[in-house]
Amino acid sequence: MSTDSAHPSSPADSHLADGEVRLLRLFACAVLGRWDELAAARRAAPPGEPNRAWRETLLMVHVYAGAPRAVECHAVLARAGGLGTLDPGEVEGEVVPRERGEALFDAIYARQSPEVRALIGGFHPDFARVVFHDCYARILARPGLAARLRELLAVVALAATGQPRQLASHARGALRCGATRLEVEAALAAVADLLEPARLAEARAVVARHAS
Repeated sequence: MSTDSAHPSSPADSHLADGEVRLLRLFACAVLGRWDELAAARRAAPPGEPNRAWRETLLMVHVYAGAPRAVECHAVLARAGGLGTLDPGEVEGEVVPRERGEALFDAIYARQSPEVRALIGGFHPDFARVVFHDCYARILARPGLAARLRELLAVVALAATGQPRQLASHARGALRCGATRLEVEAALAAVADLLEPARLAEARAVVARHAS
């Protein structure tokens, strides 16, 4: 991502809107800690952006890359120009509906949902609360960004960080939330130049096996 030129183009990019491609690349840079490119993306933002979609995307960073990286991400963007003014109702407060997180989890995992829920619950009860309350109910199921796009963002993050098992789940989840296989492939194409070649190849192989 550069202020001098657009990212390398791919025919697959045409399956995603320009704003979606910008969000995917923004998220990849944030998750990977590509701070110079993240700042460049902010400075190159078109009129009307950053907007709520940017802010919703960046709230997901701690889910996929941890709180320290999320803090640094927001600090970098603040120095580069900030993330705009919050929309009315964008701040939800302390109480969020648990049911919306459960609905999203079930939509992503479908028939495997009880098995995955039991697996996570068996690790540690407090970890399960983090996953189901903090990650799903509080962040991933928020209004302001469609589940389809959130799952495409998850695909990019999991490809970038080398998590093939979770990538398989969220590639399928993207389809279940309304994305097409071509859009999943386009998400990887949109960030191909940001990923290590081995991880990109692995991610494409996972998508080929599981996003059909």
